[in-house]
Formats: sequence, structure tokens, C-alpha cells
Amino acid sequence: MQYDITIVGAGIVGLATAYKILEQKPNIKLLILEKEPGVAMHQTGNNSGVIHSGIYYRPGSLRALNCIKGYRQLLEFSDKEGIPYELCGKIIVATDQNEKAILETVLDKGKQNGLDQIRMISADEMKEKEPHVFGVGAIDVPYAGIIDFKAVAEKLAEIVTGRLGGNILFNQKVQNIYTRTGFSEVVSNQELFQTKLVINTAGLHSDEIAALTVSDLDLRIIPFRGEYMTIKKEREYLVKNLIYPTPDPNFPWLGVHFTRMIKGVVEAGPNAVFAFAKEGYKKSDISFHDLGRALGFVGFQKIMFKFMKFGIAEYYRSYNKTAFTKALQRLIPEIQKEDLLPGEAGVRALAVGKNGEMIDDFVFVENEWAINVLNAPSPAATASLSIGESVAEKAIKRFI
Repeated sequence: MQYDITIVGAGIVGLATAYKILEQKPNIKLLILEKEPGVAMHQTGNNSGVIHSGIYYRPGSLRALNCIKGYRQLLEFSDKEGIPYELCGKIIVATDQNEKAILETVLDKGKQNGLDQIRMISADEMKEKEPHVFGVGAIDVPYAGIIDFKAVAEKLAEIVTGRLGGNILFNQKVQNIYTRTGFSEVVSNQELFQTKLVINTAGLHSDEIAALTVSDLDLRIIPFRGEYMTIKKEREYLVKNLIYPTPDPNFPWLGVHFTRMIKGVVEAGPNAVFAFAKEGYKKSDISFHDLGRALGFVGFQKIMFKFMKFGIAEYYRSYNKTAFTKALQRLIPEIQKEDLLPGEAGVRALAVGKNGEMIDDFVFVENEWAINVLNAPSPAATASLSIGESVAEKAIKRFI
């Protein structure tokens, strides 16, 4: 079958891209290919459900710009389509004076990103918001909120295939892309599709899809599992909303934190352990293909050597509930091991360059046949409509 645009991956970024394209160009014949039986079954459907404000990101970066813009679009879309969310706010806590100095730089970034309502608050003010938290001060971030991103993705899919006339085919794993003059042939496990443009939003597998049309790709996606604990019902009072630690500037993740979910439960975590499979949600999940690609990549070898101590500590917390609890007690000393129940896990896509650099900004790679979204870390779900709009602009130019 022949299409103008074929999108690989029906996570929230792929769906938002399709939505933005068809809103502007309803006559474009658009197809989304998804290897799973439904939408949002990996990163989108297994994240913390936090609406991010944009406070952490380098001013002027794609992450910052898309987060701020996408935040507004997400709220407008949710209001219009009746998707529940709550702007409950969060605090970013400093447990000592050294962390407080780091928070000053975070506050400055947030102000430069246009968040004029964020402010540093005292320990007493912090206790008014979260009575069980320990710290010497915090940043109050009233913009932050909670939502079910899978519900957002499902609504996008409904609109794309309904009133906008796009098509989604499930259980279609892309196995190859043959580039021709002016078009490509996309081969799935079931059939072949001709398309004028491929848009790659395959998330954890985006590097492998990109390699089908891009020679000498200089990055690789490395999977890291984030494991959560759930706080038992009778102890949920320890957390009112969202409680985050001071971020470590040496690492791309925000550290273990407390999240009240839109469905009511309270989660604690996540850690960050190297996963032995791109869809390795359990400790026992192993893909020798994924493992070999990661361990054989020189960039990841450099990262393993550099951050070996950090990695060992994360694995230790993964297998030792007492250690996991101790990490949480830095923020809430009252939390006990008995308060924690096994929770869900997600797998995050970390883009790593050949030089051992952890790439922290969004990455888009284009050529004649494809537009590849090669790195879309958090806050990609919050920013999805803005990312989709950016990719749509790149795509539509080719059909004018």
C-alpha cells in the first residue's frame, strides 16, 4: 500500500506528530505502524505521569523550549478533550546547605525559562506543604502536575483515526526500510508499504530504525530500568503531592522521589539500573540482541567505566529493599521498609554518543527519506504536542 507519511511507533510522540500533521494537512495519507497490539505500551504507558514545568533544563535547549510550549498545549488539549489532570505543584528539597546552593542554580534556570511563579521557600514553608519532609529549604514549583499520559495517547489515537482520517496498524514490527529515489519501502513482519517519508518515533528502538536509513549513526539507545515502590494505603498521608530531591548535576536523572498519581496511589522511586533488554521491565528479562548492542558500543563502555560506582549502588538498591528505603528516608525520615510494596517499572531510553557522552537534549536527524526523533527523554510526554508540531513542520515542508 502507498502512503505519503509512515510513522514508526504509536507512543505519545508518534501520535502527537500524526495529530499535528493531519490538523494542518488533512489530505495527507498517513499511516502509523506499531509493533504492539495497542498504543502507548512502553515509555508512554510506564512513566510517572508527572506534568513537568521545565525548571531543570538548560535555557534555550530543545528540552526547555518544547517543555514550556508543550506544557501549555497539553493543558489546552486535556481541557478540550476532557482528560483529567491536576496542577498540584511540587517541591524540590535541599537536605543540606550544599544542596541548597545547587537549588539556586536550578531556580535560576527555571526563571530563565519563564517560570516566574517558582520561588525558594524556607524549611518552615516547606513543612506547611509537606509536613513529613526533612530539609533546610526547597523550591516551590506550582506549575507541576499529574496526568495519565496513556489516556492522552489513547485520545490522540482516537482523533487521528477518527475525524482526522489517519490509519494505525498494530502488530506491525518494522524489519527493514529500502530507500528508493523519491520514496521508501517499509517492510514489516506482515507486509510492505510504500511511503514518501518515514518518521521514526520508535523510542527505545529509534536508533535501530534510524540505522535503516542513516549511515554511520553516532549514537545508541541504552535502556535503563526505573523501579518503583508503592506506599501502602494507610501510610499515603506521608506524601501530599510531589516531592523531589535536589538533582545531581552529574547524572541525567532526578533521583528517587515521591509521586502522587492521578489515580490516587503514591509511588516512591525510581532507581536507574542498566536493563538487559530494551523492554526489560523485570530483573529476569534478557535480550541477548539488546545486551550485545549495548555492551559492544564503545560509548557505553566509556560510561560504564566512568560511572561504575554509581551503577553498583543502583543495583544494590534494586536488590536490597533496606537500601532503597534508606534513599527515600533522606526526604521522608518516617518512611519504613514495611510501608513499601512492590510497584511497577519503566524502561527509559538513554542516548549515548560514541565519545561516552550522555546526550541530554532532544535529537532530530533528517535525510531525504526520513525524519528521526532519536532522543526524547523526559519531559517528552509533557512536551509531546510541541515535539509533534516541530516534526510536523519539518514533514509538511516536503509536501508544499
